[in-house]
Amino acid sequence: MTDQSSPAAKFFTAQRKHKMGVGLLTITSLITVAPIIALGIYILVLGWPAISWTFLTQMPSDGMRSGGILPAILGTIYLTIGTALFSVPPGLAAAIYLAEYASDSRWTRLIRIAMINLAGIPSVVYGLFGLGLFVLFLGFGSSILAASLTLSIMTLPVIISTAEEAMRTVPQNFRVVSISLGATRWQTIWRIILPQSLPGVLTGVILGLERAAGETAPILFTGAAFFLPRLPRSPMDPTMALPYHLFVITTQVPGMPIKIQYGTVLVLLAFVLGMNVVATIIRSRARARRQW
Repeated sequence: MTDQSSPAAKFFTAQRKHKMGVGLLTITSLITVAPIIALGIYILVLGWPAISWTFLTQMPSDGMRSGGILPAILGTIYLTIGTALFSVPPGLAAAIYLAEYASDSRWTRLIRIAMINLAGIPSVVYGLFGLGLFVLFLGFGSSILAASLTLSIMTLPVIISTAEEAMRTVPQNFRVVSISLGATRWQTIWRIILPQSLPGVLTGVILGLERAAGETAPILFTGAAFFLPRLPRSPMDPTMALPYHLFVITTQVPGMPIKIQYGTVLVLLAFVLGMNVVATIIRSRARARRQW
């Protein structure tokens, strides 16, 4: 009879528990991933028949029931670029201040709590804020500029939080060695901290921009057009955008072919996944050059 208290029995018991734990984690992962894969296949099957050169490069026609979605695609690109211009520089500046210059005080703790709360505010609230401030008070009207500013405010908490955490993960020895060799604090940040924290910083930027690219409520109030079969000529013009266009054709246009609806979804997913792929490539190369 095997002694349950012997080292061999304890080893085999631990092995069985380990295998059970790995099995449970595998099953949980499959249960989580399977619906996502199924949803992706479902969208691909229904949306792929709509994908064509005409669909991607032509203006909408016949009440958006035919033609293409070029204005919505370019509008989403314009809004994403505008959001990046208005959110990434101030977001990185705030992250640098919090990570490298600010001391741990009541003021900095209050700022971090405020960022956490701002990140959880529903996007429709940001849309109403942008409507009141940028569209009405500052007089930008319904425009790409107003929508980009609204989206940038919405993405700032994510960019600041993730960039700050990425900078804090850089070993303190890097800072000590750089300063001991005669570099200033800013030179250390610019030449050491930012390059070494680039993978984490880039992750935060992409997460924020992806959220901005897929939002409907903020641009609904500030810059998205219901039907605009032409391209915007300046940042002060309104624009079509894929998220709002998708909302319109699924809820406001009767008799809309199902393939156009899912084709628009497929294009939006491809746009977001494309951003992810580019970010992954840059992040992998940055990690390969990282010195720790």
